[in-house]
Amino acid sequence: MGKSGKSGKSGKSGKAAAAPRRRWLKWLVLGPLLLVLLVQLYFFAMVCWYAYFNPSSTSFMRQQLSELQEKNPKATLKHQWVPYERISRNLKAAVIASEDGNFIEHGGVDWAAMERAYEDNQKKKRKGMRGGSTITQQLAKNLFLSGSRNYLRKGQELVIAFMLETVMSKQRILEVYLNVVEFGRGVFGAEAAARYYYKTSAANLSAAQAARLAVMLPNPRYYDKHRSTNYLQRRASLIQRYIRYTEVP
Repeated sequence: MGKSGKSGKSGKSGKAAAAPRRRWLKWLVLGPLLLVLLVQLYFFAMVCWYAYFNPSSTSFMRQQLSELQEKNPKATLKHQWVPYERISRNLKAAVIASEDGNFIEHGGVDWAAMERAYEDNQKKKRKGMRGGSTITQQLAKNLFLSGSRNYLRKGQELVIAFMLETVMSKQRILEVYLNVVEFGRGVFGAEAAARYYYKTSAANLSAAQAARLAVMLPNPRYYDKHRSTNYLQRRASLIQRYIRYTEVP
């Protein structure tokens, strides 16, 4: 009888010791999942907010300002928000034609364009090539993410892009994008770009001016310093011809 009693107590103590371990393992699995869910809820809440309220800055803008202020503590960004109707149709059409020809039709991601970009990159095997990101994906990255390139960041970009397309209209997506996208070192948004490069307003950009700004977008800091390259001139001339035929929201 004594041995049986000791065995029962030993079994109970073993179960009691295993319970904390099970709880620890449960939170080891559920903890990261809960964290991911909270992060997505945060992004979705911010997307809902930006559907009605203009962002004063973005993750990308803050990152670049920090870099500029490392060299010059008094550095500031050139940025001025303007409503959609005060941005030239020329620029809207030029950006769509140059960056995302299927902007009106796709749901945030142009899978065919991504596949073509991947295949092209595999053939050329060189740096600095353009990807297949849509305007919506670029906006997702600019608003919330870093400029680093890895699969985790790209996956988060896709999720936010779908959030943007679910909550915002195409017009609102394009409005926010044109107001926060980088056009040069410390130059963000259509109004700042128009004044910086052409001493005019975003509303008064000509087709030729708009085409050049649109073509600069994949590498704006480079073209800020190299404004007369043969590629820039040829590509801008091509995009300028597309402007009148490009549908804008």
